[in-house]
Amino acid sequence: MNTETIGCWAGLVWNALNEADILDIKQIKKITKLKEKEICAALGWLAREDKIKFEESEDNKEILITLAH
Repeated sequence: MNTETIGCWAGLVWNALNEADILDIKQIKKITKLKEKEICAALGWLAREDKIKFEESEDNKEILITLAH
């Protein structure tokens, strides 16, 4: 795993969020076909660049991810 690879994963996640507007990790996994650890690395990358926001679902069971505007 290197920064170039993580950047590619971040692009896949960003594109999925751009299309759907709001997703949880399970949905991102289904859309991108990435493994959970790859998604976590990509989310860290996007969060560090202030490109995404995290919210709790109403029932507090899931973390929802959206693009930061």
